[in-house]
Amino acid sequence: MQEFLISAKADLQSARQAWLTMLARERRLSPETVEAYERDSRQFLQFLTGHLGEPPGLADIASLRPADLRGFLSQRRSGGAGARTLGRGLAGVRSLLRFLERRGLINAAGAAALRAPRQPKSLPKPLTAKDARRVVSAGEQLAEEPWIAARNAAVLTLLYGSGLRISEALAITGGELTGSGDAVLRVTGKGGKTRLAPVLPVGLAAVAEYRRLCPFHLDPKGLLFRGARGGPLNPAIIQREMKKMRSALNLPDTATPHALRHSFATHLLGRGGDLRMIQELLGHASLSTTQVYTGVDTARLLDIYDSAHPRA
Repeated sequence: MQEFLISAKADLQSARQAWLTMLARERRLSPETVEAYERDSRQFLQFLTGHLGEPPGLADIASLRPADLRGFLSQRRSGGAGARTLGRGLAGVRSLLRFLERRGLINAAGAAALRAPRQPKSLPKPLTAKDARRVVSAGEQLAEEPWIAARNAAVLTLLYGSGLRISEALAITGGELTGSGDAVLRVTGKGGKTRLAPVLPVGLAAVAEYRRLCPFHLDPKGLLFRGARGGPLNPAIIQREMKKMRSALNLPDTATPHALRHSFATHLLGRGGDLRMIQELLGHASLSTTQVYTGVDTARLLDIYDSAHPRA
């Protein structure tokens, strides 16, 4: 993690670093999440420095009031931060304060009493079943190298066919998905939570074709999907390829790799899939997270009704 100058006294800096280490090692949050919490807490300490007139220490954190936290959110809002950014920032500050409270250093009741900003309601944007099939098709891939086209098709097929996040697909090792018997994949998702994801025959076939064409040795303990020079495949490469396909196939801007995971859930639900089953397949900790897809399916049905009913 990049080093930044922190506006805080030594005791608070040390406690904050212990908190960040705990998030990464014990809670096993993703590097991106830890980086976001680091940034949000750093911005909070910078705000307190200006608010108090000097860098804060543990004693200053211990005497925080809800009004101080509201002042921080107000400053962020005036700087252009939206509700989602504010909510995440408050979540990071609360996590730090709860960590300090568990160590007996402060009382975090003030932070717990502050209500998070109301989040705007937004629904996932899945692809249609027809467009999803086109995106994952090997014949629609735009890469000139046949093995790279096969690689891209295999990754995208796993996102749509198994509901994987792109990070989960790119973490698959060379020793996995080696044959028709590997119909279930053990996936480690957010927060180190493990789940079982089914792999359709079409997914196994796409991976097999990639293996056949890949010019690099795929060590069973190494990563399965490789970049053009043989190193680990960067998620940005798949995102860039998807962007090219959006233009070539005339797809909306919402057609991203992650939209294939949304499509997986939405299409299962539309075909009668059980909500709790979909929750398990996606690895959601809470059913309320999965329930957002019921809104997607309802919106789709209403669109069909409006366009098809003669009195609509």
